[in-house]
Amino acid sequence: MHLTNDKLSNIRKCLLVTLLFICSFQLSRSKRIFKCPSGCTCTTDSIICVGSSLIPRTIPSDINSLSIVNCSFPEIKEAMFSLMPSLQLLSLANNNLKTLPRGLFSDLRSLIELDLRGNMFHCDCESMWLMLWLKRSNATTSDVYCASPSGMKGVPLKDVPEKHSKCVSTDFVQHQIVNTQSMSADIFSHKDDIYVAMAVPNSDSCIIMEWDHIETKFRPFDNITGRSVVGCRSVLINEQAFVIVSQLFDGSLVYKYDQAQNKFTKFQAVEMLNVSKPNDIEVFQIGGDWFFLIVDSSKAGMTTLFKWNGTGFYSYQFLHEWFRDTDAEFFDLDGKSVLILVSRSQVPVIYQWNKSTQKFVLHDEIANMDDIVSVKAFRINDVLYLALACYIGDSKVMKWTGKHFEEVQGFPSRGATVLQPIKFKDQHYLILSSDYSFSQIFRWDEENQNFIKFRDVYVQWPRSFTALSTDQRDFVLATSFKGKTMVFEHISVDYSK
Repeated sequence: MHLTNDKLSNIRKCLLVTLLFICSFQLSRSKRIFKCPSGCTCTTDSIICVGSSLIPRTIPSDINSLSIVNCSFPEIKEAMFSLMPSLQLLSLANNNLKTLPRGLFSDLRSLIELDLRGNMFHCDCESMWLMLWLKRSNATTSDVYCASPSGMKGVPLKDVPEKHSKCVSTDFVQHQIVNTQSMSADIFSHKDDIYVAMAVPNSDSCIIMEWDHIETKFRPFDNITGRSVVGCRSVLINEQAFVIVSQLFDGSLVYKYDQAQNKFTKFQAVEMLNVSKPNDIEVFQIGGDWFFLIVDSSKAGMTTLFKWNGTGFYSYQFLHEWFRDTDAEFFDLDGKSVLILVSRSQVPVIYQWNKSTQKFVLHDEIANMDDIVSVKAFRINDVLYLALACYIGDSKVMKWTGKHFEEVQGFPSRGATVLQPIKFKDQHYLILSSDYSFSQIFRWDEENQNFIKFRDVYVQWPRSFTALSTDQRDFVLATSFKGKTMVFEHISVDYSK
């Protein structure tokens, strides 16, 4: 079809009008989303607030300059700057601040300059993270001095680590970002190498990554493709490495490491007659026998136990029929092998291994604990605890008394996905993750025998936290259902040595 010059001109005018309309709509929409707070001056790339009693509740993620000075707000919230990767100039001067939340600046990779003058910093062990950050940061920082305690008054914050000899300072800092979503991570060692198997549902695969001891990062190693993969767990039997892959469709598969091909190859298709919706894989050994458990979260399926017979795995026992199980944990309880199953529809139940029948038998239940999505067992000073994440309601830590589990601490949680215990040397932590807020890290207080809030970390839609200690360094790998998998390094500095 031939178009005249007039028609072409009209088309161009229509396109221009449409483009202008779209741009004006987007501009007006962005203005509706962010309204410059009272007492502040805002441009497209900067915000300046002077004398305000409130911190802006919403700040655009793409600004590069932020000044909040001469203000009277009581405190700065944790992880306030975690969603502002473009921030380059940041001022919190003259606000009479005594403390700042741990790791407040750790996500500001583009930061060039920071002004903290005119504040009343209290230089104790809880503030050691800030002193270390100021000492190590590449950003230009103003000279900041301690206001208290009296023995530290007037000392530059950067010099405090050398003068404060009674602190053990720890923190979690971002170490690596793995550009893949994942539901779970299982770290294992084979022939002096370290690997992680990650279930990646959006790509129908189980990704195997290898730890690079020189670069101290995970690098791609193998990719096991499947159909709606929801779980990957490793098991080492007679020095042979296997990976169990659970799928929503076509059953579950077992892959074996082939040294000649330097990859994992298909070893066995596991019969899943009574598993309808696999949700978790638990691998354990009783005596000399290896087992794995597929947790079934459907109303029509059964949580099923499989046993290794020397040539492969076969179904061995059906547990907990039609209760929508969400997670399982195997552990030793007073010298007996037990298995705890949690569910969204009933209270947690405990199975105990019967040596005579060589089967699990129902032993006990934990009352008044509904809607549990994950369970983890851990020990502190040889005392056994359970960490139970509750999706609606408070998540709990329970302690074994010798007769039963009793609640010792609750954590308000909404949309919790896991309450994960982590231990590095003599430091114990709990990480409470949620789909609706930052993941919270709690640290064990030996004096009070409970966990206290330590800091927040941002992981989008977190699903698991897995510890790794290697090369005299400690890391935590955090999986994300809709974001990127992240690796944090746990750092610890003891100033008493």
